[in-house]
Amino acid sequence: MLKLFRFLKPYRMVIVLVMVLILLQSLAELYLPTLMADIVNLGVVEGDTAYIWRMGGYMMGVTVIGTIVSVLASLYASRISSGFGRIVRGKVFAHVESFSMHEFDKIGTASMITRTTNDINQVQQVLMMMLRLMVMAPMMCIGGIIMALYKDAQLTLVLLVALPVLAGAIWLIVAKGLPYFKAIQKKLDRLNLVLREGLMGIRVIRSFNRTEHERGRFEDANRDLMNTAVKVNQIMAVMMPVMMLIMNLSTIAIVWFGGWRIDSGAMGVGDLMAFIQYAMQIMFSLLMFSMMFVMVPRASASAVRIGEVLELQPSVTDPSGSASAPRHSSGVVEFDNVSFSYPGAERPALSDISFRAVPGEVTAIIGGTGSGKSTLIHLIPRFFDAASGSVRIGGTDVKSLSQDQLRKHIALVPQKAVLFSGSVQDNIRYGKEDATDEEVREAAKTAQALEFIESMPEGFDAVLAQGGANLSGGQKQRLSIARALVRKPSIYLFDDSFSALDYKTDAKLRAALKGVTTDAAVLIVAQRVSTVMDADRIIVLDEGRIAGVGTHRELMEGSEIYREIVASQLSEEESA
Repeated sequence: MLKLFRFLKPYRMVIVLVMVLILLQSLAELYLPTLMADIVNLGVVEGDTAYIWRMGGYMMGVTVIGTIVSVLASLYASRISSGFGRIVRGKVFAHVESFSMHEFDKIGTASMITRTTNDINQVQQVLMMMLRLMVMAPMMCIGGIIMALYKDAQLTLVLLVALPVLAGAIWLIVAKGLPYFKAIQKKLDRLNLVLREGLMGIRVIRSFNRTEHERGRFEDANRDLMNTAVKVNQIMAVMMPVMMLIMNLSTIAIVWFGGWRIDSGAMGVGDLMAFIQYAMQIMFSLLMFSMMFVMVPRASASAVRIGEVLELQPSVTDPSGSASAPRHSSGVVEFDNVSFSYPGAERPALSDISFRAVPGEVTAIIGGTGSGKSTLIHLIPRFFDAASGSVRIGGTDVKSLSQDQLRKHIALVPQKAVLFSGSVQDNIRYGKEDATDEEVREAAKTAQALEFIESMPEGFDAVLAQGGANLSGGQKQRLSIARALVRKPSIYLFDDSFSALDYKTDAKLRAALKGVTTDAAVLIVAQRVSTVMDADRIIVLDEGRIAGVGTHRELMEGSEIYREIVASQLSEEESA
């Protein structure tokens, strides 16, 4: 957790101010019992009303000052903790944005969300408590002991017995609860994962009538979290009764022995009253420590999880001295003996891949499920880095380019259409922020999306639900394609982006694409043979290796695997 506190650097002076304010508050609270003792000993006992009013005024002034500095300390502590949370969330989000797909797979999306929200909130709350208590608790404890000794040193022997007993009880309770605090965060991760899967997969769940099964999964995760939280709260609930028991027994002992001291004339009634208040302040300072001990372990576990994210270095990084970016017109993509393996995989996802895609031509990639088609496409924008060989754009190895330079020249339409909440035109402009209305309209027209957009009451201003839930699969794909087209890059990557389109729309879209991609290299990953038949070059993948390269006619003559794919989808007349 201390590593995270380096982000408090902008608040150093404010932290010093909070410490000073809390110091003043502690001094005010320590001074009040002494004033009360003087009022009783010198005012009430001797019947000096003027002295009572005068000292009462002092007490009122000290109380007002203590209240003001307490409010200011809380205000500034809140600002510091909230600012700290904002900084850490920003750092985590910025760092996560640099992750490759490998890091996302390693941590998991649900856990990433929990770490960015709940875990940071835990650390933020503890920081707030530490700023308030880490000065006050020791001040109240040490100051209370000094003032108690000043009032009556012999009576302090009662505290010498009570304080170790109280500290031991607190330590036992906290030690018992620590493992549960650490377990809560992991179980919260599990609950988030189940909830996220249930919400994202609601259509599949309902279509297979598995609602009760998912409800059971959620109930199990929810109950597991609840049982752990109840258990730790049961343990911590013992603390307050134990504290009150020890404090009340201590008070009885102080009054008992203090009465003897008063009878012997060794101390006054006011001093005994002040001593009792100092004893309570000392014990409550220990309670403050215990509250910190309760929250710090859970926050420490959260801080470790946040630290894991911040310390995890992305496997895909920009080179220290980036090469000059390729020219916009240079859309030549070259694979030279490229191989790639996923971490922990038994065999490579791609092996010895070599081909060349040039502007003005369509290069199609086809193959069975798991043959490595999407993996191949993802190596171009450096979602992953090749294990061996090189991927070049315009003659420059993509590893020697910064990710920003590289991706400026690429437009990717992913296999699963991803849309963002906002209007239709906002989603299309996501590919090019400064696109004009005409460019947006032209991109939608080429993507065969203009017709359904204009059929909406608001047209291009129509608001999309989260993830484009109010659109069909084909409509979402066409908007994703329009988003890529408006970018006008030198390389287009279509990762099975026509699968949700009917054959007629598919054909019209591919015909329209030819007119706007003449200066760009087009790589299409597809499952449907009809989508790739007209490509200038078709690459057939089989278990991560190239099993054939050529036109449709050439592959029909020379590739057995391609003929099997064609035969499974087209009739003999269609494949001719």
